[in-house]
Amino acid sequence: MSETILTVEGLRVGFGRKASPVVALRDVSFALKRGETLALVGESGSGKSVTSLALMGLLPPGGQVMAGRMDFTDRAGTRHDLTALTPTRRRALRGPGLSMIFQEPMSSLNPLFTVGDQIGEMLLLHETLDAKARRRRTIEMLELVEIPGAANRVDTYPHEMSGGMRQRVMIAMAMICNPALLIADEPTTALDVTIQAQILDLMRRLQKDLGMSILFITHDMGVVAEMADEVAVMYAGAVVERAGVLDLFDRPRHPYTRGLLASIPDPDPKPDERLVPIPGSVPPLTMLPKGCAFAPRCPLAEPACERGVSLTEKAPGHFAACIHSEEVA
Repeated sequence: MSETILTVEGLRVGFGRKASPVVALRDVSFALKRGETLALVGESGSGKSVTSLALMGLLPPGGQVMAGRMDFTDRAGTRHDLTALTPTRRRALRGPGLSMIFQEPMSSLNPLFTVGDQIGEMLLLHETLDAKARRRRTIEMLELVEIPGAANRVDTYPHEMSGGMRQRVMIAMAMICNPALLIADEPTTALDVTIQAQILDLMRRLQKDLGMSILFITHDMGVVAEMADEVAVMYAGAVVERAGVLDLFDRPRHPYTRGLLASIPDPDPKPDERLVPIPGSVPPLTMLPKGCAFAPRCPLAEPACERGVSLTEKAPGHFAACIHSEEVA
């Protein structure tokens, strides 16, 4: 049985004044095994990116972990309570422990420095190498992420590269210290389909070669089917369903999950077939309904949904937060 590298239990995150914060994450729980991929799925505003920022210790000003625990085990087998780390220990753990690919490369790469300088900075912070060794390792990493002419590209500025190349640079930066856990926050969203497929293939190969775990954040169920071993579906700051990827696609037990799957375009549609969108939108965090947050958009909603239901195991390894979980199975 694979070792669990990350355990998140009862995570609660708020923003604003401590006396009356706006709660962005509510009782989020999941686990990730070493060498596997867990996908966090949901619409914009569901809490996926906030979860990743809480794990990295990068919540913006005003953000606070209010409750819960986040346990991470590094490659040496040392367990870290991420909620109790000092800022110094957090910085030391980022890179060789856990690392992150952000959603938009041009927002994360500094236009005033070459990509080689920015990738090499990770080595400067976490390893004792001289300038020549850092440059050599940086070029090797650029070659590993399949950037052609890496020895020349190392001195290139971000604006001189295509979107796909910049995303490869972000992957190289995140992986140069060989992290045990890679968090990928929608790394292919801004790329065209061909480049997206290349990036996903690259991440799968690197995961296999380096033996790392991946927390993959996306709203694209097609990408989930291709990348994930386990899936956690989030809605309005909470996990509403969690299961193995095959089980989730085969027998979704929450109406929201069924809605996400129904909205995937069919590559070979019938003449009169139409997409079935989920009506409405994710409610603001300050205006969540009582009980189940999905109830106002749910075709199966009834008065009992106002009482809500916690995430419970409906089948071995398959959890859902819905009183109708058997009806939608």
